[in-house]
Amino acid sequence: MRDSVFFLGKGGVGKTTLSSALALALARHGKRVLVASLDPAHNLGDSLKVKLNGEPKNVEKNLDALEVNLAWWVDKYLEESREQLKLNYSYNMTLNLDSFFGILKYSPGTEEYAVLWAIEDIHSRLAPSYDFVVFDTPPTALSLRFLSMPAISGLWVAELTKLRERILKDRQTIVRLDPDSPVAKGTVDKSDDKVYGKLGSIRTRLAALEVLFSKHSFMNIVVNPDQLSMYEALRIKDELERLSIPLSALCLNKHGVSEATYELPAELRHLPQFTYSFSRDGIFTRDDLVSIGIEPLMNYVLSERKTTR
Repeated sequence: MRDSVFFLGKGGVGKTTLSSALALALARHGKRVLVASLDPAHNLGDSLKVKLNGEPKNVEKNLDALEVNLAWWVDKYLEESREQLKLNYSYNMTLNLDSFFGILKYSPGTEEYAVLWAIEDIHSRLAPSYDFVVFDTPPTALSLRFLSMPAISGLWVAELTKLRERILKDRQTIVRLDPDSPVAKGTVDKSDDKVYGKLGSIRTRLAALEVLFSKHSFMNIVVNPDQLSMYEALRIKDELERLSIPLSALCLNKHGVSEATYELPAELRHLPQFTYSFSRDGIFTRDDLVSIGIEPLMNYVLSERKTTR
């Protein structure tokens, strides 16, 4: 069942507006909905006219919202990694962990993993209480990185698992030849090895997220009537295809905002399309949000909910 909805696209195209509008429409249709912002520069609370934090807050009947505290998730990810390192390598702690993790906090990939584990937490801990979870995502670069993390990291962890198996096999050989070897004091069996077990746990978590993105999510791409956002949409499509994540729909937002020429790329024309005109009077209330004409997209999501690909 597809019950997670992601809005993807470049910065400024209107992902927050459409995610807020869809979440409101679904809630007013009688569905229990959680809308979550993954963008470090949160605007979801402003859109819904309520102050949000990292835990669900009720907005109105059937609708809760939260803004993921990315800095908190980065610290949580690093602290869990620190504790795991201490646990597995307590026999050799000459490493200066404070310096190591101080650097790691700003290393490439840390922020993406933090977003990924935040999504996992929402999916496993919070989503069972709702009919739908709607995600307002960061601009393209960060979104594509966290969407690709399960597949890329899964390959990396698989290779580490094979390496660990070879290490344990070599240990077994040494112990058979020399039962008094110092190696005998360590783990030689996969079922008892903490490192092997941890790798297996990570593989399971990554696989579940890969299935969430590819089988149980609506991936909607948001564009404006300009060539730059069209080019960005093509980039997103190509990357998602490489990851075997299908796009569900294309939302053309701010239609009529300018008279500049643009052309919808042929590669995107097969997608169901939903158009939203530029609101010259502005959007000031939650009622204004649902009045932009979000119902066709809501009906599409409801009708396609039980399908998987």
